[in-house]
Amino acid sequence: MGWDNWNAFGCDVSEDLLLGTAQKMIEYGLRDLGYNYVILDDCWSAGRTSNGTLQPNMTKFPNGMAHVANQLHSMGLRFGMYSSAGIYTCGQYGKEIVDAQTFADWGVDYLKYDNCYNAGQSGTSLITYNRYNAMSQALNNTGRPILYSMCNWGEDKPWNWAQTMANSWRMSGDIYDSYDRRGDEGYNCQLPGFHCSMMNILNKMASIQSKSQSGAWNDMDMLEVGNGGMTDDEYKTHFSMWAFMRSPLIMGTDIRSMTPQTYSIYSNPAVIAINQDPSSSAGVRKWRYYVNDTDEYGQGEISLWTNTLASGDVVVALVNAGNNSREMNATLQDIFLDASTAVTSGPSPLLMEAWDVYDLWANRMDDATASAILNGNATMNVNIMNITNITTRYNSTEMSYADGLAMNNSALLGAKTMTVDPMGTLTATIPGHGIGFYRLRSQGASSMRKRDEL
Repeated sequence: MGWDNWNAFGCDVSEDLLLGTAQKMIEYGLRDLGYNYVILDDCWSAGRTSNGTLQPNMTKFPNGMAHVANQLHSMGLRFGMYSSAGIYTCGQYGKEIVDAQTFADWGVDYLKYDNCYNAGQSGTSLITYNRYNAMSQALNNTGRPILYSMCNWGEDKPWNWAQTMANSWRMSGDIYDSYDRRGDEGYNCQLPGFHCSMMNILNKMASIQSKSQSGAWNDMDMLEVGNGGMTDDEYKTHFSMWAFMRSPLIMGTDIRSMTPQTYSIYSNPAVIAINQDPSSSAGVRKWRYYVNDTDEYGQGEISLWTNTLASGDVVVALVNAGNNSREMNATLQDIFLDASTAVTSGPSPLLMEAWDVYDLWANRMDDATASAILNGNATMNVNIMNITNITTRYNSTEMSYADGLAMNNSALLGAKTMTVDPMGTLTATIPGHGIGFYRLRSQGASSMRKRDEL
């Protein structure tokens, strides 16, 4: 979790931007929610020194990169940087050993390693593996823990092999701030700048979700929440599904000028808790249907996604990508399809239990509270040990999400809104281009199941 400058600022980067953003992340409580990495993207370098080491643009970074890292570390944050496994743009393949040591000497904690100008060094998994593994080995050999974020846009199917060398890998081309616009997305969005919409990236994940695991994740690209190209319901869907699919949650907007609505999306602890659950597995799409109420781009579909968490709780996402509000249903048979098909002696016992339903957006922070925090008239500082009933704020610096979930912290659960009876159906009205996002918790063996056991 963290922030990257690219989506909002592109090449307009500087020391002041990074440190000013970091200060706001602390003031707004985002650091304590878990947004720990401040990531500097492209356009920071002035090439190499006479001895071959990378050097920063001293106009943008007059005190050097080690100073930026030291300042961020003193704030309790981590420093991320950008390079590329190509021949230009802040890096060069063949220079991995010297560059990795430079990053380590500067105090870098995270490396985004891009695919620009790769000079044709792709086309098979082995070629791309070798090119990216060179930096992986070089980083490991520095002795400094540096999170390695591969960014090769899904070329040569990194989800099949990147777990052996990286902590995350981009599974698609670059996102842009659109819900489902099509037409200029290029060759399946596999190149940077070819405008992959949010729904395009999400639907690609359906076939590769099983590749995510603890310490190694499919990266669906940075979050566009707050950049103005989607509605509030669309941004809620975007944030929810990135959290649900265990993608890194990297904010991509100008933190210093967020609206209350943007802030209340990024700071929803019940949704973040899904992303940070100890289970680490990504969600599964159980069904998908096209609908007739299409939008201006001719797109319209509905889908059900589910995932089982470490506690045994189940997450359900009802995605309405149709243009109109509609009632959507998820039967327990749909939700527990995998468990049911794995049982040969009758229905899964999970179908025979009653499930309490917690709406993960029901406790969303109201605009007045969010405005007060953004304007400096309220604080996001939360003492977890003294405040147990608060539902809109959380401090993961004081208590990890795993520990908070184990203690049933109310901020992480959402609001209980209904119960689904044994063999029942979850029914909800979902707005157009919106989402119903729920945590289901079993009440235990139901009376129906107990009768069956007598």
